[in-house]
Amino acid sequence: MDKLKKKLLARQESGSLRSIKKGQPHLIDFSSNDYLGLARSEELKQLIFENYREKGHFNGSTGSRLITGNSELTEETEQKLAKIFNSECALVFNSGYMANLALFSSLPQKGDTVIYDELSHACIKEGCRLNLATNWSFKHNNLLDLKNKIERAEGNIYVACESIYSMDGDLAPLPELADLCESTGAHLIVDEAHSTGVYGLGGSGLVNDLRLRNKVLAVIYTFGKGMGIHGACISCNRTIKEYIINFSRPFIYTTAPSDFELISTNSAFDYLSHRPSLSLNLENKQTIFNELLPEYATPSAIKAVVIGGNQKTQEIALKVQNEGFDVRPILSPTVKEGTERLRICLHSYNSEQEINLLCQLLKQQF
Repeated sequence: MDKLKKKLLARQESGSLRSIKKGQPHLIDFSSNDYLGLARSEELKQLIFENYREKGHFNGSTGSRLITGNSELTEETEQKLAKIFNSECALVFNSGYMANLALFSSLPQKGDTVIYDELSHACIKEGCRLNLATNWSFKHNNLLDLKNKIERAEGNIYVACESIYSMDGDLAPLPELADLCESTGAHLIVDEAHSTGVYGLGGSGLVNDLRLRNKVLAVIYTFGKGMGIHGACISCNRTIKEYIINFSRPFIYTTAPSDFELISTNSAFDYLSHRPSLSLNLENKQTIFNELLPEYATPSAIKAVVIGGNQKTQEIALKVQNEGFDVRPILSPTVKEGTERLRICLHSYNSEQEINLLCQLLKQQF
């Protein structure tokens, strides 16, 4: 226990000790991943409840998919998701973290190589730590570094990236990555956590929006951000789906999604399909912010105001919060030391006036 206490003390002294805090509903939300406002939508909540009363059978799934946790509703949901995401198959999970862990821990074999963007989410890196393949990172969005590593790689080569990076708000160069993988025989895997619901027809993501689905081996979609609910799926071909079912421990040995989670997924995509204006509204809010603070402009709803230093970043975040805006500090070691920042998320429900006031406040801090 002394060793654990010593590590916690070191975190406290560096200003990076994490703690769980309550939400601040009285503040204007510029922090959550609820990009389209679906998590707070009363209309969507009523639709979910109505569908659950009609189609829900059990409170829980009662077991893993391979024992008692599978159902007709589960399989219908996967068929629906496969159609939305323009793929042969889909496999549902309780979270995007578990989906990435399941895929990257099992698909790459001994003698294969995984090359992931250095800014990929922790769940991709953790999945890679569990496999028997060789795992390398490549410099963020650097095609030349990736190409050099592909040339040195062995076995089946898997290239992993995110479509939108959660800490910087920048996009992966997906067309160029797809072309590079196609020309070298590598297999591209894309995590669409922050683009699911926001981009593409019916919320089908950036890969589909760019018409690259036939060049991407597998796509991980997360529903707990833009879709406003919970859960995730892997979009892939039948062989990969069957392989995960047979060999992926995070899939085999976990309790399956419940009826309520599956019905929420179906309801959210049905709801979004009739409201394309939500993503257009969000795009408009992004334009307003980018014009007001061009130095922090990004092509997504995520804006990174890099400050540097845990203490200074926390102090500025507190000033912004005291003015009524829910903006959170992102500290090291979550981000590289020296790049500590305010992470600002825009939403379809943020008003133009709110964005103007926030931008004015930020200008006063620097």
